[in-house]
Amino acid sequence: MSTAAAVEGAVPAKGGKKKLLIIVLALALVLAAGGGALVFWMKARAHAAAVAEENDADAGQADAHAAAKRDPKEVPVFVPLDNFTVNLADREAERYAQIGISLELGDPKAGDRIKVFMPAIRNNILMVLSHKRSSDLLEREGKEQLAAEVQRETERALGYEAAPGGRKGDDTPRPVRAVHFSNFIIQ
Repeated sequence: MSTAAAVEGAVPAKGGKKKLLIIVLALALVLAAGGGALVFWMKARAHAAAVAEENDADAGQADAHAAAKRDPKEVPVFVPLDNFTVNLADREAERYAQIGISLELGDPKAGDRIKVFMPAIRNNILMVLSHKRSSDLLEREGKEQLAAEVQRETERALGYEAAPGGRKGDDTPRPVRAVHFSNFIIQ
């Protein structure tokens, strides 16, 4: 009898280990599913934030395109600047850029004022260019950002300050309508 009692006592112990193993596996499965759900939720939230940011950027570009629309009867005024040749801020190699810039003006009278302030304008543009790396200027986005910085620095030299939140909500007529590149070489 003692052998039979020992065998019967051993069977529930093995069944208890199986139950404990099943419980541990079920708990691990629940934790893994919860962790996966958390990762999915965080990625979805990050994606939603990225989409919202992209939509804001698209709205800003739409505002820029709307502002850039002009009366087809109006003749644009362009002021070409001398080419800029500047060493870039690349640390791994000596690189330079040669960039030709033309300013599109909203008022023909602004051209005379641009010519008077040309030394300050060229200085401000050279300062912006000399802090750029070649990788900043190779992509279209980098060139568009450079154009915006050139426009800002040109207007700053003329005495215009940027609005606190950028150009949105700034009703002051600005002399520079757009910045165009006529030459863009990076070596």
